[in-house]
Amino acid sequence: MDTKKMDTKKMAKIFKALSNENRLELYLKIAEAHEASFETGGGCCVADIIACLNIGAPTISHHIKELVNADLITTEKRGKFLICRVNDQQVTEVSKMLALQRII
Repeated sequence: MDTKKMDTKKMAKIFKALSNENRLELYLKIAEAHEASFETGGGCCVADIIACLNIGAPTISHHIKELVNADLITTEKRGKFLICRVNDQQVTEVSKMLALQRII
């Protein structure tokens, strides 16, 4: 399989993950929290997201799984809390692809 074909397959998976309105909103909330806590290396606690979105916990859990499967975010358990972080490497690759630059 050539690299270009693999890249378009990856991009399609990412766009599919972000094509759901609630999942996109969830991703943006995680990205906002990621930017706000960038210097401390923190992440976004899912419990905080549930409070500001009008979506139930099981649905949020499903959406998080989809974002993880698309490699857009990473998760980490801290006790009973789930912390989400944006996958900066994937964001960089997507930006390059959208700018029609070669991904190395």
